[in-house]
Amino acid sequence: MADTTQTTPNRLTLDRVRSVWALIAAILAAVALLDPDNLGSILTSATTSLARTTPYIAFAVLLIAWLKAAGAEAMIAEAFKGRETRMIVLAAMLGGLAPFCSCEVIPFIAGLLALGAPLSAVMAFWLASPLVDPPTLLITAAALGWPFAVGKAVSAVALGLFGGFAIRAVTRTGWLSDPLRVRQNTGCGCGPSPFSGRPVWRVWTEPDRRTTFAREARTNALFLLKWLALAYVLEALLKSYIPADLIATAVGGEGILPIATAALVGMPAYLNGYIAPPLLAGLMDQGMTAGAAMAFMVAGAVSSIPAMAAVWSLVKLRVFATYIALGIGGAILSGILFQLIV
Repeated sequence: MADTTQTTPNRLTLDRVRSVWALIAAILAAVALLDPDNLGSILTSATTSLARTTPYIAFAVLLIAWLKAAGAEAMIAEAFKGRETRMIVLAAMLGGLAPFCSCEVIPFIAGLLALGAPLSAVMAFWLASPLVDPPTLLITAAALGWPFAVGKAVSAVALGLFGGFAIRAVTRTGWLSDPLRVRQNTGCGCGPSPFSGRPVWRVWTEPDRRTTFAREARTNALFLLKWLALAYVLEALLKSYIPADLIATAVGGEGILPIATAALVGMPAYLNGYIAPPLLAGLMDQGMTAGAAMAFMVAGAVSSIPAMAAVWSLVKLRVFATYIALGIGGAILSGILFQLIV
């Protein structure tokens, strides 16, 4: 569930961008004031990392703009047709491909549940979609390498399958029947639901789609640049000022405890899928294990504010609690398995 699309008015979007750049400027000004000798190394580290990631950013921007202009969200609805087992598998696999913002996913999921799509398939989509999409996959590869990026993608699908089939088993007992909250309006003011329509892949043939492509490319480029600039500045600060022994003590070493600790810390500490990979790269350089890093990323993505808000706005408390439990449990399992593999 990519949250790169800005659906707020242009002025609010500009204010948000300015606030991020202002935060970066404030951080660098503080370093210049308190530790001027270290400012040069921090700037060099951040700009070098950002430059290394630029090709990934460019490809991600073009890809997400094309998917949005083509209306690719419409094909995701096809995963929710047919037998329940087929729906769960397809929903888990396609969850990471949907270029939804956190606002657009609300009417989409509400429409699916209202039309009778089983909660198991919806949960599979919900668990998989915050973890990976084309931009975050490429940024993860740039910061942490392709083995980690592929491991994250596999974890997303596996978590979706795990959650989907777990919900299927539980719903047969009747405990999660009638999952939806009572709602007067399933929309959120973000435009038409992407549940209907057909994708048009030749976006250059229609003026409206060309306009959408240009708008999405511009918006997403600005979005990714601002957050990655902040991420690499924070990574440079982390390497400079956080003792490696401290990181190694908390989330280093063998066993399940560091992985479980990283998963629990990831819930409140996670920012978004664009900042997390560079920060984790810094933490791994300081002694964090690969399994703990994977658990942090999986748990943080599932429990991020946009992901939780989308779930909370639609379903009752017991369904929401089940979503969180599956996310944390799946994050710990993902971390353990990834640690064993690498």
